[in-house]
Amino acid sequence: MTPASARERHTDLSLQIQQHDRAYYIDARPTISDPEYDRLYRELVDLETAHPDLRTADSPTQRVGGQPLAGFTQVAHSVPMMSLDNTYSSEEVQAFLARAQKPLGDAQLRWTIEPKIDGIAVSLRYEHGHFTIGATRGDGTLGDDITANLRTIRNLPLRLTPAEGIPVPELLEVRGEVFMSLTAFQKLNAERAAAGEELFANPRNSTAGSLKQLDPRLVAKRPMQVVVYGIGAVTAPEVPTRQADLLAWFRSLGLPTPERLWVAHSPDEVVQAIAELDTVRRSFAYETDGAVVKLDDLALRERLGTTSKAPKWAMAYKYAPEQAETRLRAITIQVGRTGALTPVAELEPVFLSGSTVSRATLHNEEELRRKDIRVGDVVVIEKAGEVIPAVVRVVPERRTGAEVAFEFPRSCPECSTAAQREKTTSGEGAVWRCTNPHCPAQIRGRLEHWCGRAAMDVEGGGEITVQQLVSAGLVRDVADLYQLAAPAIAGLERMGEKSAANFVAGIDASRSRELRRLLFGLGILHVGAGTAKALARHFPDLDALAAASPEELMKAEDIGEVIASSVHAWFRDEANRLLIERLRTAGLTFTSATYRPPTAVAGGPFAGKTFVLTGTLPTLKREEAAARIEALGGKVSSSVSKKTDYLLAGEEAGSKLDKARTLGIAILDEPTFLQMASSTEPQG
Repeated sequence: MTPASARERHTDLSLQIQQHDRAYYIDARPTISDPEYDRLYRELVDLETAHPDLRTADSPTQRVGGQPLAGFTQVAHSVPMMSLDNTYSSEEVQAFLARAQKPLGDAQLRWTIEPKIDGIAVSLRYEHGHFTIGATRGDGTLGDDITANLRTIRNLPLRLTPAEGIPVPELLEVRGEVFMSLTAFQKLNAERAAAGEELFANPRNSTAGSLKQLDPRLVAKRPMQVVVYGIGAVTAPEVPTRQADLLAWFRSLGLPTPERLWVAHSPDEVVQAIAELDTVRRSFAYETDGAVVKLDDLALRERLGTTSKAPKWAMAYKYAPEQAETRLRAITIQVGRTGALTPVAELEPVFLSGSTVSRATLHNEEELRRKDIRVGDVVVIEKAGEVIPAVVRVVPERRTGAEVAFEFPRSCPECSTAAQREKTTSGEGAVWRCTNPHCPAQIRGRLEHWCGRAAMDVEGGGEITVQQLVSAGLVRDVADLYQLAAPAIAGLERMGEKSAANFVAGIDASRSRELRRLLFGLGILHVGAGTAKALARHFPDLDALAAASPEELMKAEDIGEVIASSVHAWFRDEANRLLIERLRTAGLTFTSATYRPPTAVAGGPFAGKTFVLTGTLPTLKREEAAARIEALGGKVSSSVSKKTDYLLAGEEAGSKLDKARTLGIAILDEPTFLQMASSTEPQG
């Protein structure tokens, strides 16, 4: 075969296979038998083996996955990936629809209702029709680049097909959900059981675990699918202006979309559609946990805008979680990384919402007393958000008299140190804590937290590995991780030379993680991922943060007195100071990549003033107003407090306006704000 004829045959085979993939995976109307498909695929593989230069990134053969990745890089979303507000109440759905209607006046609104698939949100980018980048939601601004893993998903087109009379967009960024069907999930778990591997808890868990694998060849063996339901950045001559038409456009380009869609013209029709979806969703091949209600008109969506976290034109209605009865066999105490003693219900195993449940949280001692939960009780459990098992209530009529009240321990079950009950402003507290920082349970918790995805993301640093490291005396704190060598840990159970080498490589890779991740990983009380990001934006490096006074810490966005006091105290502890120096010696990143130096002059009109924005402004978008405030020396906070100087309020201001009035905070409308912003003198 000449090079020219080989290229021609390669093009023909690729097109045929792409068309058959679409017919099978998207249209559900296969046109050839499996053996015929396999023959075409094998011919393409042989052709590329003989002519490697013909193998392209979007060839059907590339779905088998490439070489293992060193780690995930992060990519910025062209348009932020926001989450949805959700509710379990039809009354709140009605209130949401009314809120959307009010600023749009007499406009006749049309709504779409789609199944809320229980999977992992992703963004997919196509350039000139070719799939180029796929990413997780991440924090909404930055996500993990999982392109190599997404390429292995069979119903994800690597190349868009032009619709009749409609060209492929120059740029198309779509949003969707990766999921695993119930049948595929059961088959995968059966294979893992046969291989003696740990089973996945549910389809969403298996999907999340698959997408974070660093070896695409392994991902290719996981039977995942994707569905597309939204749009991000786009460059095209014509783009549909309604959600229903947008989904039809996606399908015409070869993208998989939700299998059912309802269109409603009134609030009553919306509620009716949600109810209809609930009656049919059990027949779907995948798990759904709700319905997504969206304003159909994309132009009206722009007018409604968004909050800091979610669009004002969409809401997720979550169906009530399934419940089950089972018997509470025992109550054990789990010691967390902060020393908190948490009671856990040990249950007779029961199948619930797709998985077998044998443990559930009981939260704290007060929760035990309030619900009068006793060992031996028959209890009702549910999965909060259909994920986390929780005990809802006891069934008192099933009591026999043999049930025993649980005596909450007054010492740590791990190290026997006396526990202390946390005090609140009222003088009492709900949490008992072990005060021994060297408690093995706390050490394990701190290490697992440090290795977690949201913190330093150390591959392989899960519960079993950490437990073995602590038990073997190899690790006492997070700094010890950076002294580990592969030979020293290769002898641990289930480790082996390859796993040990991969784990040490993951530790080494974590040295370059951003400061915000390090701050979160340190496990400072009250410092969550969002707070860590705020601190990393405000301080140029860890040393500046460590040296800051509580007053200086409170100048950072959303940092109040409690958080500032906790951070300040943590860095004054001698043991923590020594830990920081050991991490410095280990070569971790202490400088902030997200630091935003102050740019405003001291004499700016808003110098030293804190603003909170709420509601919809007549002409300005929130981002524009916030940028103007910061450029003129002010600071924008997300919540109203005594530190707030001004509340800039528009339509539908809500509870923030009420709180500002209660605290006597100055309330501005947009004209007054613009007049102040144009002033050349500082405002008092």
